[in-house]
Amino acid sequence: MTHEEALALDRADPLASVRDKFLLSEGVIYLDGNSLGPLARSARARIADVVDREWGEGLIRSWNDAHWIEAPRRVGGKIARLIGARPDEVVVADSTSVNLHKLLVAALRARPGRRTLLTETGNFPTDLYVAHGAAAASPGANLRAVDPSAVEDAIDGDTAVVLLTHVHYKSAARRDMARLTAAAHAAGALMLWDLSHSVGAVPLDLAACGADLAVGCGYKFLNGGPGAPAFLFVAERLQAELFSPLTGWMGHAAPFDFSDDWRPAAGIGQFLTGTPPILGLAGLEAGVDLALGVEETARDRKAEALWNLFARLMESRLAGHGFHLLTPGDPALRGSHIAYAHPEGYRIMQALIARGVIGDFREPGVVRFGLTPLYLSFEDVWRAIDILAQIMAVGAWKHAPARTPGRVT
Repeated sequence: MTHEEALALDRADPLASVRDKFLLSEGVIYLDGNSLGPLARSARARIADVVDREWGEGLIRSWNDAHWIEAPRRVGGKIARLIGARPDEVVVADSTSVNLHKLLVAALRARPGRRTLLTETGNFPTDLYVAHGAAAASPGANLRAVDPSAVEDAIDGDTAVVLLTHVHYKSAARRDMARLTAAAHAAGALMLWDLSHSVGAVPLDLAACGADLAVGCGYKFLNGGPGAPAFLFVAERLQAELFSPLTGWMGHAAPFDFSDDWRPAAGIGQFLTGTPPILGLAGLEAGVDLALGVEETARDRKAEALWNLFARLMESRLAGHGFHLLTPGDPALRGSHIAYAHPEGYRIMQALIARGVIGDFREPGVVRFGLTPLYLSFEDVWRAIDILAQIMAVGAWKHAPARTPGRVT
């Protein structure tokens, strides 16, 4: 494809105008929205309003007058529309890791007599770390991590809960949610999905899949900002059966009665814990509203076209340079980023970033490129590959610094 052909695709793109809703630096091609979404203009305005007017002028009155206290449920209800859930099944609270701990421990306790928390090797590391802690905090429980290809066969009568990531953080491979959830249910186990690389990027219908539990972060494809609060989902049919192991005043049935005795809120509300982070919720709500304003079919169609263009250009212009595609080619089996293995992946990515093409790197030797249809253009993809081809042709990556331990990648 030529540069002019890429520009022609942009002229015909029904989502081209959405790009203007984001603050994107001139000369930067941002291919890392799968890790941190860019700043939405509406988020900047909304956060400024919360700071200047609601906090600055309203002070503590804004918990009522500006409806701060209702934000975790209100934003959760909006996210529910993106994941195929009911509004009263989703709440925004804490981080993905904390929410994962809550739901894993709750699920283990809800299946007495079963000891196994089953997951896969190579899962996102924090999921494995949290699973380790959840099993350790649950007497008699044990964590079992098996090869990804062996998960379904490993579900048995001792399995209490299965934890899987819907779209893999590294390869972007997408799991069959309906089939694996059904397999867990057939064995009497609960199924918990991490949607962090799925929500806002790929079609989701938790209700149709019979999903039990889910968590997800707000700062990737939802563009909620660095450290944005996360969300959790508990199917309505399980809300009376599961109990949060982290009990706090916002999960109390009457938090402002200030009674000594613990009484959990009804439904999803009991999974709240501490004071809601209002500034983070403001940024997240703006990002979620933006996602809801984009027609899902158009989003998915453009994501597929961007991915296909990127893969074709890599194949035609970078063949012979040592890149190995890790992401499945079938759009039904992948998320909204594309990953390649290369032995010099870190230095290649540093060379790209130095030239204004921002992707990211994951060990061992994996470069990832987020192909987010809300703000990425076809010309962006063409230019990114053109710059990468130049880097590889002249060996410019050899002058990039080696990785420094502890540096964010």
